This record gives sequence, structure tokens and C-alpha cells, in this order.
Amino acid sequence: MSALGNNVKQARSQLSLSQEQLAERSGLHRTYVGAVERGERNPSLTSMLRLSDGLGVPLSELVRGIGI
Repeated sequence: MSALGNNVKQARSQLSLSQEQLAERSGLHRTYVGAVERGERNPSLTSMLRLSDGLGVPLSELVRGIGI
């Protein structure tokens, strides 16, 4: 799992959201959210912004520790 995926999953779990609920809130597909969490997909900046909006957290929290 990637650091980004782990950060997304951790934030989602803290909100007690399912992947499907996060996908709906973010305007993304459920399978895409799962693939990001597992590190199988590298989301674009737009998708990362959608995820941060859906989670209600700053983008900086999602990219923490990814080594940019």
C-alpha cells in the first residue's frame, strides 16, 4: 500500500465511511477509490483534490509522507 493510499484509507476509516460512500462524496467510482487505497492507481491532482474534499481534509494531509 502506498503512503497516499494509506492516508486516504485512514482518513476514510476515521469518518466511518465505506469506499462507496467516499466515492459518492468525491464524484469518483468505488473501484477507483479502492485501487488508490491499495496503491494500484496513482491519482491525478484533480482526483486527489476530489478525495480531500470528499473526506473534508486538506490535501496536505493526504500527501503527508509520500516523498515528493
